[in-house]
Amino acid sequence: MSLFPNDRFNKLKKIKIFKNPFILFLPFLFLYVAFVVVMYSIPNRGDEPRYFRYANNLLQHLYFEPGSSLDLTNGPGYPILMLPFVALHLPKIFIILMNAVFHYLSVVFLFKSLQQYVTLKKALAFSIFWGCYYIAYQQMFSATTETTTMFLMSLLIFFLTRAYGRNAISGTKKYMFLSGFVLGYIVLIKVIFGYVVLVMLALLFLLWVFNRKLANYRKGLLILCIAFCTFAPYLFYTYYLTGKVFYFGAASDTLYWMSSPYEGEYGDWKGSLDLNPVEFGNYNIPGSDDSLVAHHKKDFDEVYKLKGDIAQGDMFQKIAIQNIKSRPLKYGQNIFYNIGRIFFHYPFSYAVQRPKSLFVMPLNGILVTFILICLLPTLVFWRKILFPLRLLLFMAILYLGASSLVSAETRMLT
Repeated sequence: MSLFPNDRFNKLKKIKIFKNPFILFLPFLFLYVAFVVVMYSIPNRGDEPRYFRYANNLLQHLYFEPGSSLDLTNGPGYPILMLPFVALHLPKIFIILMNAVFHYLSVVFLFKSLQQYVTLKKALAFSIFWGCYYIAYQQMFSATTETTTMFLMSLLIFFLTRAYGRNAISGTKKYMFLSGFVLGYIVLIKVIFGYVVLVMLALLFLLWVFNRKLANYRKGLLILCIAFCTFAPYLFYTYYLTGKVFYFGAASDTLYWMSSPYEGEYGDWKGSLDLNPVEFGNYNIPGSDDSLVAHHKKDFDEVYKLKGDIAQGDMFQKIAIQNIKSRPLKYGQNIFYNIGRIFFHYPFSYAVQRPKSLFVMPLNGILVTFILICLLPTLVFWRKILFPLRLLLFMAILYLGASSLVSAETRMLT
């Protein structure tokens, strides 16, 4: 049975409210607000303290605090959005409620984008699927970057498809600018997209050199250049602090854990090796902490001899590269496991069974099935796919490919 029977659907299309996606998807907004209120927690947790610290720094007209350890874990994009709430000393729940609004808007703009390419019925079906994609809800009740990034990605899809227009030639300069700005702002929130933009900029430039008559490449280059100009001031700032070119953020220990050469370790992130006491979370098998200490204490001792996040990050990276060179097949195995964690929240090293996997696997199993079904026709008819969709698909491949090389989780997929 069809999700939307034709006779009923045709009647719905004639209703004026049905034509306005902002009203059409309001039930999702009510759902998300209720979810946030129920799940809200007053104490800061996870990465929240860092974002609040950055926001307070910006109120003092600085980002990095002179005299403290140089901490450039993420860009200023999310703390900038937090500024009005922090400046007015509003309770944290107002920032969390912003997540509910952003997630609702991501559904709306996905629908508006899909309307340009598929029937109204299909656009509605896929938008409802995204609105009901409960795996994306897990970060909605915390003051972190995931929900904001989802909204901006949806907005980017809308602006980029409008920049090219349905026939890839009828877009406007306004949407080109907005596409570039939103993409650049995403980099300021999730710095991994900075490397994605740089790779796309280089490849698109080469394509344009050999195909200068194609307006698609020229327009794509302009959009990427606008994105670069959006986050370039931050790169100048990090260069001033570190002396490093294209320094988006401090190298963390994610590549280190991903490169683990030891059997029984699958490349998932285990955090700082704190020996007094050792704490790696609630999901480790009792006694496994001893194995982690035996395997990694020497490396962490080398890292902690150095002062500052930059020096320590560089040492983590150096040890990781040595591990990869000595055991490349094990690193390849860890990448395979990492892809499993991105899509299915499985497997984890030294871990007891995680009930969360039961909720992730069925839904993402459907998603992976559709991806595999679409893979062959996408390759066969690649040149017939409209350019903005190819650009977005290539961006997604670069992002997921880069994410699979370091310790990642399911939230990276959403």
